[in-house]
Amino acid sequence: MYPSSSVSPYRPPSNASTSSQPRRVDPFDVLDSGGIAPPSPEIDFPRGLDIDDALDNFEKQYFPGQPKSLAGIATRAFFTGIVFTLSATSIIYILLETTSPLWRVPFFIASLALFHFLEFWTTAAYNTPSAQVSSFLFTGNGSAYTIAHTAATLEGVITNTFFPHGALLSLSTQNILLGIGLFFMLLGQTIRSIAMIQAGTNFNHIVQHTKSQSHKLVTTGLYAYFRHPSYFGFFWWGLGTQLVLGNAICFVGYAFALWKFFSRRIPGEEELLISFFGQEYVQYRKRTSVGIPFIS
Repeated sequence: MYPSSSVSPYRPPSNASTSSQPRRVDPFDVLDSGGIAPPSPEIDFPRGLDIDDALDNFEKQYFPGQPKSLAGIATRAFFTGIVFTLSATSIIYILLETTSPLWRVPFFIASLALFHFLEFWTTAAYNTPSAQVSSFLFTGNGSAYTIAHTAATLEGVITNTFFPHGALLSLSTQNILLGIGLFFMLLGQTIRSIAMIQAGTNFNHIVQHTKSQSHKLVTTGLYAYFRHPSYFGFFWWGLGTQLVLGNAICFVGYAFALWKFFSRRIPGEEELLISFFGQEYVQYRKRTSVGIPFIS
């Protein structure tokens, strides 16, 4: 969680190679393009298949290594559950046995596990045809995504181990920021998941360059107020995680990276939506908000 636009929403980096050789992807390309890749080439499906061959090809997508691999889905769900359980156990132990604020680190890891599980679960439950291994969003977000979460975890460990009582902020201020962070996380995760549920089969993790026959413009529920509630939810959830961790550096980094990503993705996606729905989307855009600062 689209008639044609004369302006392509994807603007490759100026140093992009025009040769047929694959170009090394810069970790921050995904920020510059807002995650909007160029249209995928058309797949030339075999023609003239009999019913047995067609069924065989259909079933193969569920085999190991394929997009809808049942083994791949089960494995990811299993390890996501393990990470969540170990993190939750660590939170409880640290809270009961120590006075250390280090519980914030496993809390962050548990929230990541829950986020990725819910990305797949909401897709599988409410947009079943689109559910596949990649719906967990473990991959495909670019290296910057992994770098950001790794940096956040490391800063959280350092901050809460060596500066458990804070270097500049009073305890009351830290508790206020913690409360705000928990609120942002709960609000963001709830809104994102509800947005995916309400959009149903109209939601897709990958920006679509062509409009399918079943694609409709959703303007009810959360979409009556926010044009991109799933983006709104992720933006504030991301900032909330850094407040909970007590990360000053990564809070600024997350705010910049998330704002840059969505400031590119939203205009690019809306060009496609206008090409799909015309004046219907133009009027819809006028009466709704994005909910992310300085992005109209």
